[in-house]
Amino acid sequence: MKKEYYSLNLHESNRFSRIIQLIFGIICIAVAFIWLFLNIKTSGSSLNLWVTILFLIGFGGYQINSGSGSAGRFIEISDNYIRLKNNSILPVRQINPADISSIHVNPLNLIILLKNGKRVNLRFGTTYINNIGRIKDSVLEFASANNINAELKTEEL
Repeated sequence: MKKEYYSLNLHESNRFSRIIQLIFGIICIAVAFIWLFLNIKTSGSSLNLWVTILFLIGFGGYQINSGSGSAGRFIEISDNYIRLKNNSILPVRQINPADISSIHVNPLNLIILLKNGKRVNLRFGTTYINNIGRIKDSVLEFASANNINAELKTEEL
């Protein structure tokens, strides 16, 4: 089995939009520090000032994270691991076959049960219609190659 990569983003951003996100993020953080230095003496340490500063820094950081390409969501399936980035903020999670107890493949989600009792959920929803079948097939192939119990569940209305 070769390494397969599936994007879970709604759309792929191009270089221009990522550059705009980076610039906008830097501007937000710069405005937050300018706002802090201009208003620290006039308004004291009011709650509104700190909420504004934290919001601008947080939003600017998110924009920089998105613009740098680190916020992309994906699943990567290889012979030796499954790498999953299910959330744009959290880091990539690598799951080795030795850690997997079983895999449940449902029509619109994928549940990986780990041997330590935790569950890893990947919800497809109706957004990733083009990739759902290919991801399911790759996960089932991964499970059979690594002797992992995999259940394909179908739900009928």
